[in-house]
Amino acid sequence: VLVPDVRSEARTSEAEPGMAPAGAKGGEFDLNRTEKEQVIGELHEKMARAKTAIVAEPKGLTVAVVTELRKKLRDAKVEYRVVKNTLAARAAKGTTLEPLAEKFVGPTAIVMSYDDAVVPAKLLVEFMKDRENFAIRTAVVEGKVIDAKGVAALAKMPGLPELRAQILATINAPAAKLARVIAT
Repeated sequence: VLVPDVRSEARTSEAEPGMAPAGAKGGEFDLNRTEKEQVIGELHEKMARAKTAIVAEPKGLTVAVVTELRKKLRDAKVEYRVVKNTLAARAAKGTTLEPLAEKFVGPTAIVMSYDDAVVPAKLLVEFMKDRENFAIRTAVVEGKVIDAKGVAALAKMPGLPELRAQILATINAPAAKLARVIAT
């Protein structure tokens, strides 16, 4: 028995130039199972390494604004990624980001830092100052879940380079005093 090929014309037709192909949702293409597994694996590995991960809600940002934000974050060695919620929730399983899975609703961006816990908070709080359409939902900092107010408080703390400078100044202060006393 032969079964006719019953495919939707929209799914099989070629997209017009400049138009998204059929099946595109929100600017993203449908991924096949292998591609989804690859994305989940890649995200899982990054989530497992992240010291800090901030979940944000980027609504209505222009491409130029997002590009500017990505550049600032990239310069600070911080990763900004807009994710599909179901893929992000699956990738978070078994990592310190697993408690954030329930926050993956609506437009979602994950900002991950692998070195300094304070830098992404500082950059995002600074970015949010003049934008109402960008909000921080929650974050995980070294395994601990914090809310948006916690991220704002984290942004006020000194970063790793500032802490190193303060420690170095504290260590050098007695030696400098001793050198001045000996010199007199």
